[in-house]
Amino acid sequence: MCFLFIFDHLCGGFFLSSSSPLGQVKCIFFYLSQQTKSGIALLYNKETSNTYDVHLKLTKEVLTIQKLDVVCTRGGDPQLNGVGLPIHGLTREVPSFLKLPLGSPVPPADQSSRVSSPLFDSGLHLNGNSSNTAPSSPSSPSANEPKYEKRWLDAVSLPLLMARVSKYKAGTDKLRSNSFEVCALDGTSINILQFCTAAESTDWLQAISTNISDLTLENMKMINRYCSPDDQIVHMGWVCGNPHPDDAAPSSTFKFLALRGPWLYIFRSPPVSATDWGQAETLYILYEVLFKVHKLWMAEDCWIQAKFYLGLQQDEELQDGEPFCFSILVGHGQSHTFSVEMTSDLAVWEKSFQRAVFMEVQRVGSKTYMCSSQSKVLCLTIDFGSGFTCSESSSKKILWRYKFSQLKGSSDDGKTRVKLLFKNAENKQIEMKELEFSNLTAVLHCIHSFIASKVASVDPVFVNSQSISGMYMS
Repeated sequence: MCFLFIFDHLCGGFFLSSSSPLGQVKCIFFYLSQQTKSGIALLYNKETSNTYDVHLKLTKEVLTIQKLDVVCTRGGDPQLNGVGLPIHGLTREVPSFLKLPLGSPVPPADQSSRVSSPLFDSGLHLNGNSSNTAPSSPSSPSANEPKYEKRWLDAVSLPLLMARVSKYKAGTDKLRSNSFEVCALDGTSINILQFCTAAESTDWLQAISTNISDLTLENMKMINRYCSPDDQIVHMGWVCGNPHPDDAAPSSTFKFLALRGPWLYIFRSPPVSATDWGQAETLYILYEVLFKVHKLWMAEDCWIQAKFYLGLQQDEELQDGEPFCFSILVGHGQSHTFSVEMTSDLAVWEKSFQRAVFMEVQRVGSKTYMCSSQSKVLCLTIDFGSGFTCSESSSKKILWRYKFSQLKGSSDDGKTRVKLLFKNAENKQIEMKELEFSNLTAVLHCIHSFIASKVASVDPVFVNSQSISGMYMS
C-alpha cells in the first residue's frame, strides 16, 4: 500500500490518499488550520500618524490587539488589595523606570533628590500624601509604597467572521510594504499592522486569512444546510476590485463575491441575512461569464511565495508583477478585474469557479438562444448531452446538429456575428455555420462553459476532486 499527501486549496488542508493493490482509494482529511498565534507588531494610527508597539493574539474567531500599559500591582489604596490597576490616565510623562523591561520592579528612589517622579505631579497620589516631595525616609519604603509593572492589556478585539485583510493602501492601487490592514464586518479597522520583514508579514497575513476562511466555510455550511441543492454556496469572500488602466484617478475598492446556485454575486458588503442576498450590486449567470486568471504560472508563483518566506521579495516586484489577479469577463466586452492577497486565494477562486459552473451546467442541461441567419429567425440550443442543435424558431424544424467534438474552430466580429466550423462526421469535410446574436459574448461564454464541463465530466481526477470538495462543503 502506498500513501500520498495532497494539498487541497479549497479545503485549506492536506488529505492522505492511500491506494491498495486492488485499486481501492481511501481519503482521510487532516485539517491543518493555524488557529492560534501571538507576537509583537507595530500599529500605525492613520488619524494621529503615530506608531505603537502592540502585542497580537490570534484565536479562531478573534484578533486581539494589546497595548502596553502601566499597572499598580502593590500598595496605594488599601481597598485595592494589591490588585493590578492601570494608571495610564494619571501620568503626564512616562517615568524613567517604565523604560525597563516588562515586569521590572520600580528601583529605589534617589536619596540625593527629594523631588517626586512626574508620575505624581498631577496631584493624584496613591499613597494619600498631597505633597510633591518624596517621603522623608526613602531608604525605608513603607509597605504601602506602590509597585508598578508594564503589562499588555487588551485594547481591541476584532471579530474575524466576514473580516478582510488587505495590503493595498486605501483608495489606491499601491501595495504596502511589510504591512496590512484588518477590517471587521462592520467596517471597524485596527489601522495598519507593520512588521520587520516580508516573511513575518506574510506569515501573519496567512494565519489571519486562514482563520477568516475557516469561519467563512463554517458559515457557508450552515447556510447550505437549509438551502436546496440548486441554491448551494460554492465559495464566497473578499476581493479587491482593481481600477481600469484608463481611469484618470485609479483607486481600488473592496467587493464581496459569492458563487451561489446559478449566480455570481458582487456585493459592496457581505450578505448577513436572507434579504441581503437580494441586495447585490451586480449578478451574472455563471455559465455566461468567463473566469480568467492573470499570469497563472505555478513555478513563478511558488517562487514568489518562497521569496516571501526568505525575505528576498522586493516591493517593486510585488507592485509591478501583480501575480494574484483574475478577471470576470461578461457581455459586450465588459469585465471586472479583482486581486487577492495570496496565490492560494487565487487557486481557490479558480477551482471554485470551475466547480460552480460545472454544477450549474449539469443542473440546467441545455440553453437555447435566439439568433438569425440569412434573414431567418432561428434557435441555437447548446445541450450538455447532444451538443449543438439549430432549428427554425416558428416550426421547430431541426436544420443541423453537431456534437461538441465536431467543433473545430470559430471566429467572430466582436459584435454580433460568429462563424462556427464543424467537421462532418460522414465526409470529414469542414462546414461553416454563420449566426448572428444580440448577446454574442454571453453565447460564446456559454459554449465555452458547456464544452469545458463536458471535458471535465470525463476527467476522473476532476470528478473525484468535485466529490471530495462536495463532501467537505456540505
